[in-house]
Amino acid sequence: MITTLLEDLARTSYPTIGHFLEEGFVDPGIGSLMGHVPGGVKIAGPAVTVRIADRDAIAMNRALLALRPGDVLVVDMLGDNRHAPVGAVTAAAAIAQGAAAVVVDGVATDVRELREAGLPVFARGTSCLTTKRLRGAGSAVNVPVHCGGVQVNPGNIVLGDDNGLIVLAPEAAQEVLPRALASDEAEPAILARIAAGEPLESILAL
Repeated sequence: MITTLLEDLARTSYPTIGHFLEEGFVDPGIGSLMGHVPGGVKIAGPAVTVRIADRDAIAMNRALLALRPGDVLVVDMLGDNRHAPVGAVTAAAAIAQGAAAVVVDGVATDVRELREAGLPVFARGTSCLTTKRLRGAGSAVNVPVHCGGVQVNPGNIVLGDDNGLIVLAPEAAQEVLPRALASDEAEPAILARIAAGEPLESILAL
């Protein structure tokens, strides 16, 4: 069921979901680092989470081992916007595990290598300063974390594209899906009416 739900969600325009919901939208300061990608960046997958404390690179390695194909790794840096937990090696390991994307509430590094690897990475920016081979007492894998003002639980659905990120419980995603699909299906006709010069008063909700 989750696979079908993810496939159906990926058919929607993610901003359309914003017409119907108010919660689950990640701070727009966290965005795609992939630069220009033909066709754009679009992801949909269940969350694997990691909380990284005290510059702890070991926690990230443990999170990588928890990934399954199609997962989105969500990294809570606990407010640390200086130390990058994601770079070329991390991305290669995530790809080897079949990850769909990595989302960091913080920064990443090796941006050129990340783009060449093709793994979608979302972050607040980039840095040359990285995490270290340390073990932070507050680090943990597959626990509730916070990302861009949104609580992310393991198994939540992470949706992302060039516009931003949304995190939804599977039940919430299932509920909003029919409305989002219906709205997307109606939009081309609305755009055609505007292009044809029909008075806006007869098209727009007033």
